[in-house]
Amino acid sequence: MEIKPLKMGGFYLPNNVLMAPLAGYTCYPFRLLCQEMGAGVSFTEMVSANGLKYKDKATKRLLLTTKDEKIKAVQLLGGNPSVMERAACSEELSGFDIIDINMGCPVPNIFKSGEGSALLMDLKRASKIIRQCKRSGKPVSVKCRIGVGEKHHIAAEFAKMCEDSGADMISIHGRTRNMMYDGAPVYEQIAEAKAVVQIPVIANGGIFSVADADKMMQETGADGVMIGRYGLEHPYIFAELTGKVVTKGKGQILKEQSKLAFAYYDEVYAIDYIRKLAAYFMKKQPGMKGYKQKMYQCGTWEELSELFAQAFS
Repeated sequence: MEIKPLKMGGFYLPNNVLMAPLAGYTCYPFRLLCQEMGAGVSFTEMVSANGLKYKDKATKRLLLTTKDEKIKAVQLLGGNPSVMERAACSEELSGFDIIDINMGCPVPNIFKSGEGSALLMDLKRASKIIRQCKRSGKPVSVKCRIGVGEKHHIAAEFAKMCEDSGADMISIHGRTRNMMYDGAPVYEQIAEAKAVVQIPVIANGGIFSVADADKMMQETGADGVMIGRYGLEHPYIFAELTGKVVTKGKGQILKEQSKLAFAYYDEVYAIDYIRKLAAYFMKKQPGMKGYKQKMYQCGTWEELSELFAQAFS
């Protein structure tokens, strides 16, 4: 695929290879890793606009960032336009460069609450949310799916609504809400959306290799790709796509990620995050099953460090 800068309104991303927001994973240390590997930007985990209103500890942790994160992009989740506007314009988000609106999360409790992918069935409310978030003065992107079910494919209509409402970019997961995270992405839907808008369209879903990214771009004509779960398993994908040279192994990455996690988070959260990341690093790797089982018996960083030294030597 062609690597090129990406223009979002008056803001430029260094390239068109993006890391998707993933709940439980795209915390500050991991976003820095994606940046180091070559990603144009990595979004925070989804932040509830309602949670932001109450300023709880968990939400504050999701928003942690520093000057070392060159481009700061936050993903907001919510279904009430006024609450979303208040969150977008809040002091807590003042340090972020980009606001992404979650209109694609398929999780049942979020869908039932009228948030995430439920907004695919309410274009009027979705439009109002975008318009009111734009009052923040920041570039606004939208992440969505191609529809709710097999008979509800509305990628083009939804993309056009996003553009008309003021969105500066749209990222389309090429699956319906009912498909969750399985099945082949429907390239045609992303291509149809790309054909009706002028704003950048980023293609997401089913990208697990450079070849997959190339195919996604060829089939859809999208302006860039967004990597999801494969970014956790193989963060080198960003370097492979952008041509960046990276020599450090997974053991070194885990060591550096652990240092950051323990520096910025409490021990319980840090250990939980490192275990989850290491589990992805071990995925599909021969000889890792025993190490993975032992990892969950480790209760301290010292024990984890010793295990990682053996597993990733």
